[in-house]
Amino acid sequence: MDEIVARSLAKWPNVPAVYGWLSLDRRGSWRIKGERIANTALRDFIGRNYEPDGEGRWYFQNGPQRVYVALAYTPLVVHYEGDALVDQCGRPFPEQACYQDDEGSVLIQGNGSVALLDDRDLARFAERALQLPTIARGEVPGRFGFVPDPKPH
Repeated sequence: MDEIVARSLAKWPNVPAVYGWLSLDRRGSWRIKGERIANTALRDFIGRNYEPDGEGRWYFQNGPQRVYVALAYTPLVVHYEGDALVDQCGRPFPEQACYQDDEGSVLIQGNGSVALLDDRDLARFAERALQLPTIARGEVPGRFGFVPDPKPH
């Protein structure tokens, strides 16, 4: 978490959370009200301050305010940079297990979470896909402990 964000949390601890504004698409792009965020500095700021709460709801800590993220699929999306997997926040993502869902998407477990492989990198898994364990898409959030569309309590 950025230092400025931590200081604002200490100064204003009871700011209401926001729902329904920010989303993550299947290619790892952040979207505000459906529009892709093009500003690199803003995308990087979101990535540095993105994490789950204790209930598996992923959010971006925007100063003192939590902005909950609606997920098109998984809380993380990975792609290859050379031979290494990296998530949409720019963090290394070491592979611990791989799965193929019933729609043909590749899911990678690692770093205590699960990530969707960016479809532009599926060719790397073409031969391997026949050997991957399968999982039903509807089972993914429960099995990996995340909430795809957080709502206020």
